[in-house]
Amino acid sequence: MEDIIVVASGKGGTGKSTVSVGLGTALAKNGSRVLLIDCDSGMRGLDIMLGVTQNLVFDIADAVSGSCTVENTVYPCPDKKGLFLMPAPLNAYDEVAPQILGQLVDGVADIFDYVIIDSPAGVGSGFEAAAFPAKRALVVVNTEPTSIRGAQTVSARLRECGVDNIRLIINRFNKATFRKMGLYRDLDEVIDITALQLLGIVPEDHTLAAAIQSGKSGELNAPAMKALDNIALRLQGKLVPLMIK
Repeated sequence: MEDIIVVASGKGGTGKSTVSVGLGTALAKNGSRVLLIDCDSGMRGLDIMLGVTQNLVFDIADAVSGSCTVENTVYPCPDKKGLFLMPAPLNAYDEVAPQILGQLVDGVADIFDYVIIDSPAGVGSGFEAAAFPAKRALVVVNTEPTSIRGAQTVSARLRECGVDNIRLIINRFNKATFRKMGLYRDLDEVIDITALQLLGIVPEDHTLAAAIQSGKSGELNAPAMKALDNIALRLQGKLVPLMIK
């Protein structure tokens, strides 16, 4: 049965889309068929990160308008067997309503093991659409007070949208910087403030960010990718240790 996951953050700059792409890549490497849906209308970027920009003809708005079928908006990602993308509209005014996105997801979800919906940052209308079809959620944060407050806000809104299965991912974590800033006693305090169960910690890693932004993540063996591989295994029910280094 398909697993529909929304990846959200309370504020921009957490690396949420990098987590979405990296997690989709990790699940596909494990043999799953994964659909990534970009819900950031007007600001779409997953096509760049997945190396499919040159192949795009249709997006979600075209399926809604009847210009194409839903299947026409699903693109295989080069060099990433099992990973596919449904791109967001280029224009913000083509943003899809929650119920409509739910229908689109219903139309294709049964041919995938996982559907990962990359939500826009914050809790606006794009977030509501992204959350509507989801069965569970991943909230991405950094260890900054504004990001952690955003996690509290977004998790509350997810529950209002009917998504109660919510897990936390701490992204771009640098142990030395965390200690130097001294804003929190330890990571346990951060986790307690968000009131979310931790799924994984992804270390700060410019190698992964650069590879994904250029659409060349592939089989990258970077520390952050290893952490995302572990998170993918946890999503599949495997018991693996947290990766903090």
